[in-house]
Amino acid sequence: MSEKITVFGSFVVDLMARAPHLPVPGETVKGSLFKQGAGGKGFNQGVAAHKAGGDVALVTKLGRDSLANIALDVMAEFSIPKDYLFYNDDVATGIALIMVDEITSQNKIVIVPGACSTITNEDIAKVEDRIKQSGYLLLQLEVNQDANEQVARLAKKHGVKVIVNTAPYQHVSDEFLNGTYLVTPNEVEAEALTGIAVTDLESADRAAEVLLRKGVQNVLITLGSRGVYIRTEERSEIIPAYRVDAVDTTGAGDAFNGGLITALAEGKSLSDAARFANALAALSVQRLGTTASMPTREEIDAFIAERG
Repeated sequence: MSEKITVFGSFVVDLMARAPHLPVPGETVKGSLFKQGAGGKGFNQGVAAHKAGGDVALVTKLGRDSLANIALDVMAEFSIPKDYLFYNDDVATGIALIMVDEITSQNKIVIVPGACSTITNEDIAKVEDRIKQSGYLLLQLEVNQDANEQVARLAKKHGVKVIVNTAPYQHVSDEFLNGTYLVTPNEVEAEALTGIAVTDLESADRAAEVLLRKGVQNVLITLGSRGVYIRTEERSEIIPAYRVDAVDTTGAGDAFNGGLITALAEGKSLSDAARFANALAALSVQRLGTTASMPTREEIDAFIAERG
């Protein structure tokens, strides 16, 4: 039986435009497509984990505005419980402006976190019981960091395994990282965390060693098309990525982290969980959008059965 999962993080409304190329400063580019939908790293990861079969409590904060309804509609569509949603009467729901190059699938994103950057200690107190019941807590860096630190302290006190997806990067203290079960940076975030440019497996290992010395128990560095590098106190390995034709890479990291925590909660090893997460991410990048691109468990299992 799977352990419970708490995903604590952001919700923003994604405002996505596709264009033949990404504009340079001062340039206006005529786009080919616009879509509006649910997003935010916390929300994306929570939806990904839920659709992959996880027992997920999704914790975030919304404004009292029409944009909040986008979150509520998605949660209703996928039967995600709304027990841990909070509201700010004075600050708007967050948004993300996303530009996607329709030729390369690369993107540029500006995030205005809004209400989800105003999570309070009073909000956190209301989710402590759920955190205590959870096997895993997943955090990102898109909400106010004092809330992340408070939630991480609570989880560690109750023996819950804390996973930190260090995106979008901001400075975090060694105290916050110490005792964390797993961190999942990409190459850029790993360099920001450690001062070591991650360009190959050797440099990835040196960066991981720095994080282990900070008290992190396990390190997983995502390397894009090269796969993921895993380092623990005992061993290291590279898990290859699946080769697919990407349409939109927005949310790929969120898909990966949602799949990862779901598989870990089911008792899979870190290596097997990374393979499962790779499959989820590979499926997601073949579709437009973020939450809309997250595959179901049936789709993930079928993809793994076909591709190995």
